[in-house]
Amino acid sequence: MKATVTWTGEGLRFEGRSNSGHTLAIDGDVEEAPSPMELVQIAVGACSSIDVVMILQKMREPIDDCRCELSAERREEAPRLFTRIHAHYVVAGQGLDAAKVERAIKLSLERYCSVSLMLAGNVEITSSFEIAAP
Repeated sequence: MKATVTWTGEGLRFEGRSNSGHTLAIDGDVEEAPSPMELVQIAVGACSSIDVVMILQKMREPIDDCRCELSAERREEAPRLFTRIHAHYVVAGQGLDAAKVERAIKLSLERYCSVSLMLAGNVEITSSFEIAAP
């Protein structure tokens, strides 16, 4: 994999370009786009949510929607690393089995989600979930 990050020449704004050719705005001042740390937090939720949906589909669970709400804590002193990230999943589907939803989340965070696994040992990652009405 390769990627390029290029300064736009304005403030602390950059453009990231992925190996697949997609672009993403990044802003160290958080005025025009997410900061790099916000992107890491979003990446945890995105990576894990993809896993959760795929796992539940493989379990033949009737999932219609999945949202991951993330909250994080960072160190006060530099470097301002994450110390904790909590992922709260809101999933919907007629007749979803709560035990299977819980299992899918656990499998994602402990075995499949590359982003959360990269942070493991340095960041406490916790989770919770609710099943919403479809």
